[in-house]
Amino acid sequence: MPFTYNRTVRFQDTDAAGVVYFANVLGICHEAYEESLEASSINLKDFFTNPSVAFPIVHASVDFLRPMFGGDKLLISLIPQKISGDKFEITYEITVAEVVVAKAITRHVCIDASSRSKQELPNEIVQWLETNRRDAEGAERRKSREVM
Repeated sequence: MPFTYNRTVRFQDTDAAGVVYFANVLGICHEAYEESLEASSINLKDFFTNPSVAFPIVHASVDFLRPMFGGDKLLISLIPQKISGDKFEITYEITVAEVVVAKAITRHVCIDASSRSKQELPNEIVQWLETNRRDAEGAERRKSREVM
């Protein structure tokens, strides 16, 4: 099963029209990413505070399918996937009441925090990627059997 994160849309997430401001969707996705790391026993304080490696986002995109409003209960499903020895990508699917309202992607590259040069993904991130990918693939297989 993909990692899932529940989040209620707050007033501060919305724009003057009362819908989620476009840039805040990526912030919400990043919250889900952080929760998935923590669920995999990665210490967030160590991960984000003076790390020897960093994982900057080098690409991000969001497709908006329906508006999200203040008070909506979001379910964010994320599936990370290793792209290469130094890159990974996370796909996010955001639903409200079982209706997909947005899809997003963030692509990350692993760098040495001091020299800012690319480096191989550390073992804890490779493990996080493998665990979450395996869980997602198992859920997809179960889902396809239910459809048949």
